[in-house]
Amino acid sequence: MAERHTRLAPAALAAVYDHARREYPRECVGLLLGPAEDRTKVDEARPCVNAQDELHARNPLTYPRDARTAYNLAPLDARFLFESFDTARPVKIVYHSHADVGAYFSDEDRRMALALFDDGQPAYDLSYLVVDAQHDRIAGAKLYRWEPSSQEFALIAEFAGEALPDSSSKQP
Repeated sequence: MAERHTRLAPAALAAVYDHARREYPRECVGLLLGPAEDRTKVDEARPCVNAQDELHARNPLTYPRDARTAYNLAPLDARFLFESFDTARPVKIVYHSHADVGAYFSDEDRRMALALFDDGQPAYDLSYLVVDAQHDRIAGAKLYRWEPSSQEFALIAEFAGEALPDSSSKQP
C-alpha cells in the first residue's frame, strides 16, 4: 500500500492552478508525477487535454456532460498515464478542476476513478486532486485517496488557494 501523505512541490501546485485558470470555465485535467523511489514526492505537473467536449459532441447520449462539468483524458494522455507506471517517474495523482462549485470529490469523480473494474475497487493506486476554480481566482484544492476500510475516497490534504485581488489598491 502506498504512503498516505503526499508532498506536493509548490511549483507543481502552481502549474496546476495555472492550468485551471487557463481552462476556466471548462474543467482542466492533468497528471502529477514524481520519482518512483519516493512514493510520497510529487514534483511535476503534466497538463492534459480534456476530451469531454469532443466526446459529448460525437455522442451526447453516452456523454451527456460537456467539459464545463466533466473531464475525460485524451487517448494520448491516457496512454501516457498507463505507461508511466513502469517508469522512473510514474503518475501518482490525477488532477482536475471544478468550475464554480468547490473542490469536492463528486459522484462522477468516484464513478470515473472506479470505472475500469466492476469490483468496486480503484484500478490503479492513484490519488485525485480537485481544484476549486472560481471566476476570479483559484480558491484552493483538495486531495483524495481511496480508503479500503471505508470503501470511499477520503480527504487527505487541503491546499490553500489564491487571495482575492485587493480592490483597495486599484486606481479608479
